[in-house]
Amino acid sequence: MDFMEKSTAMKRDWLATARTLSEALPYLQRYDGATVVVKFGGHAMSDDAAMERFARDIVLMKQCNVHPVVVHGGGPQINQMLERLSIKSEFIDGKRVTDKATVEVVEMVLAGRINKQIVQAINDQGGRAVGLSGKDANLIVCEKATKTRKDPESNIEKVLDLGFVGEPVEVNPEVLKVFTDSDFIPVVAPIGTGRNGETFNINGDTAAGALAGAMKADRLLLLTDVAGVKDAEGDVVTRLTPDDVRRLTDQGVIAGGMIPKTETALHAMERGVGAVVILDGRAPHACLLELFTEHGAGTLIKA
Repeated sequence: MDFMEKSTAMKRDWLATARTLSEALPYLQRYDGATVVVKFGGHAMSDDAAMERFARDIVLMKQCNVHPVVVHGGGPQINQMLERLSIKSEFIDGKRVTDKATVEVVEMVLAGRINKQIVQAINDQGGRAVGLSGKDANLIVCEKATKTRKDPESNIEKVLDLGFVGEPVEVNPEVLKVFTDSDFIPVVAPIGTGRNGETFNINGDTAAGALAGAMKADRLLLLTDVAGVKDAEGDVVTRLTPDDVRRLTDQGVIAGGMIPKTETALHAMERGVGAVVILDGRAPHACLLELFTEHGAGTLIKA
């Protein structure tokens, strides 16, 4: 390729970039000043390149006057640490059963190593991230979560003990607003406090939904390891209403680890969140695609 050919190719690239920025204008205007809660989870957190892209996108959102609040998970990393310590894990409907030994490990991994990795990644991209957990300033106050399951033989509902798994009953988002109203980006680990000083492990999606509801966020983005909610044929559904979600759950189409995500979506919308999107966090620039392009990403749940 000679000089003229290279110059022409570069010009086409620049024009494509300029066109993309121009096409993003109405979406930048739509989300100007908006609060967007982003649940960052799944295996993308273990990929350095994916972490860097995510951090860069979060900083870009803040630069565009979108106010991101990052809530993270850490299931794979918790599993690795529990295995190293020979502590077995059990899950019920996507929620980890958490005894006292497990909750100590969960807090160490989530509020310690993972939280600070994400904070550092955002700061490395020029942002000003601050790490928190739900314990800080009583951000998320919990009660012990309860779960019931109907015995298929006796048809009797049994109460299941999830241990130190918390259900948010009080959210105090004032501390987050201090950050979102400034240049700071809060990064929250899903660890809650009990009324008697207990430590509770909160499902990351549940924590994100509780914070989004308390802040009346414009959008809640739930990043996961799948492309979105799938129908009975295995195809991703691009848009659902709350009634659609309930119907698919009753039919058993929405099941397993997707249940906490769709439950979170419904609860968040009941509390004033504009819409919820379940999308693939492994896809490059998933948040930007959802917010700033016509195409969007994943499954939009909106009334």
